[in-house]
Amino acid sequence: MLQLLDSRRAEASDVSIWRRPAVWLLEKKLCRGFWVFFAVECFVDFGFSLYFFIFNLYLVDCHFNERTIGLVGGALTFGSVAGTLPAGWLARKIGLLPMQLFSMIAAPLLGVARVLVMWEPAQIGLAFLAGLALCIWAVCYLPTLARLTTSENRASAFSIVFSVSIAVSALGGLVCVYLPRLLKIAGYVLQAADVKRLILLGSCAIAVVGVFPLSRLRFPPSQDSEAQTPNKTPKQFWKMSPFLLRYVPSMALWTATLACFMPFANVYLTRDLHISLSQIGLIFSAAHVIQLCVGLLTPWVFRRLGLLNGIVATQVVTAVAMACLAGTQNRGLAVAFYLSFSAAQWMSTPGLYNLLMSKVPDEERSSASAMTMFCNALLQSCATAGAGILFVRFGYPRVLVGIAALALTAGLLFASLFGPGDRPARVRL
Repeated sequence: MLQLLDSRRAEASDVSIWRRPAVWLLEKKLCRGFWVFFAVECFVDFGFSLYFFIFNLYLVDCHFNERTIGLVGGALTFGSVAGTLPAGWLARKIGLLPMQLFSMIAAPLLGVARVLVMWEPAQIGLAFLAGLALCIWAVCYLPTLARLTTSENRASAFSIVFSVSIAVSALGGLVCVYLPRLLKIAGYVLQAADVKRLILLGSCAIAVVGVFPLSRLRFPPSQDSEAQTPNKTPKQFWKMSPFLLRYVPSMALWTATLACFMPFANVYLTRDLHISLSQIGLIFSAAHVIQLCVGLLTPWVFRRLGLLNGIVATQVVTAVAMACLAGTQNRGLAVAFYLSFSAAQWMSTPGLYNLLMSKVPDEERSSASAMTMFCNALLQSCATAGAGILFVRFGYPRVLVGIAALALTAGLLFASLFGPGDRPARVRL
């Protein structure tokens, strides 16, 4: 009887999301701090998603190949490797907000420098520094969002933030489509590299605007800062629970798998499928709109399948989509499989982070987030650099088959490494 009542309540919640979204939001009781952070995330996601979407294409216009792009991407993630653990420790010592403010000032400035200095060694060095700055935001992001929510509304908050960040990121594709046309109408005839440079500089300016709402963010009084928790020795701070010993390697393999392809996706569309920048912009926007839709469905899927089963299912679908992408040279089918890949891999993201934050106590979230990001970045650094070399040597189809195999392996690891004791309770919307 109780299970039947829970099911009916869940169905009623589903109806309220789609038919009465305002009422649904009020029922979640999300605090003012969450909405301030939500505004910050919108600026950050719009700016940096546009930046990373266009940057590798800009490097191609500046006569860099996949090998160099892979080295630059590897340096970026290696910077995250070097900075992640210190960022977690500093977040505990001086607080999350000062670290995030520093990150949101330094990262856009380094982004500008990467656009203006077109020398390979400088690109690698600046990418490393940018990785240091960006990893601070990545480490502090999850604990910040967790502190601004409760166990009752955290799953909904993750879905809202991830889904809306996708929506604002989709605007970036429209910028790539229409800005060159608008400039031409206005009488400014610019080379392709000049248009991309203008977009990249503008994206850095948009990202830095997030500093202003971030400076007004305040945590609830009872959860003001992890610095208020009792001091721990470094050995205690970095001690990993049995859950983290299984979660962290599985998560690292999954993120490394995505890092093998995501930095090269637009280059693949340009060079192998011969798709223009404006068309890629539309594909980019379409991918984000689809991700928005599946992001809103994610809590429902995870509640029906269970959080862990839902994660595994999305990873398997990602592997299948990648294998199909590797097996076709038809432009229309390739775009469809790419959109399916983008949607499935994004759908797993809220579940993966919700699983981590649900299984880790509040006082350990910064260290858990830092350890997870550290291992992710360590494998990503090798994966991105290695994939660039492999793409140059073997071409895209054969390497994409290997990436699909890695994605399937990651899904099987999540399915096999977690027992019943590691499965969190029902996900509430």
